[in-house]
Amino acid sequence: MDGPNPLAVALSIVRSLFTTGRPSFGDAPGPSHEILAMVLDDLARSGMRALGARRQDLAAYLSHMEVIDPSTLDRQASLAYWLNVYNAGALALAGAAALEGAPSVLRVPGGFSSPFATIAEERLSLDAIEHGKIRRFKDPRIHGALVCGSVSCPTLRPTPYAGPGLDDQLEHQMRTFMSGGGVQYDATTNTLHLSRVFLWYGGDFVRPHRMPTFIPARQAHLLNALRPWMAGHVTSDASIAFQSYDWGLRCAVG
Repeated sequence: MDGPNPLAVALSIVRSLFTTGRPSFGDAPGPSHEILAMVLDDLARSGMRALGARRQDLAAYLSHMEVIDPSTLDRQASLAYWLNVYNAGALALAGAAALEGAPSVLRVPGGFSSPFATIAEERLSLDAIEHGKIRRFKDPRIHGALVCGSVSCPTLRPTPYAGPGLDDQLEHQMRTFMSGGGVQYDATTNTLHLSRVFLWYGGDFVRPHRMPTFIPARQAHLLNALRPWMAGHVTSDASIAFQSYDWGLRCAVG
């Protein structure tokens, strides 16, 4: 498997559109992410072995989040809610892979497609949360914020996402992802080697108002869309190539 399963992505989007309609928001403050903060702190200090030791904490955090209806939160707190739930689920998946001795999260059957949480009476998988919930906030920077337990995915923030300051957090996360290998510039050939994330989801950056979109992005349009997070010396006539994606097991705090 080289990337997201197109059929699974499409089914997740369609299912969410038909079962939940448009996202709705309230004015309740965001929930506590203290348990997830402890897991992230341990992961930063101890590496992957922390996930095995923190399995119960991740389960407790997800149980805590399941009793909260994200539609009662304001828009920023709601997006932070979904980002944290997704990343907690991805950490649990990576921990399960590590305990099984699997070299990749892709070796865990149903890792991304099997429901793992019930939120607002809806059973949700990682695929359903990413494509049917998070992408519908129409902010392409989420692709620098979500992790998949693999070498080539973005690193985690040292603290959970939170409604207050979320815009700055997402902006910093995108810049961290790009400077950490998401884009590599070869001046000799004037070529940008982009993360494969931008091949799979480039349309979200070019047409954020249509997120989640199935339509691929033209390379010239993608380059212009990504320019705000790239070094200023990159020329407008640079060609684009996409890096291979390493699905080897890893979770790291940036």
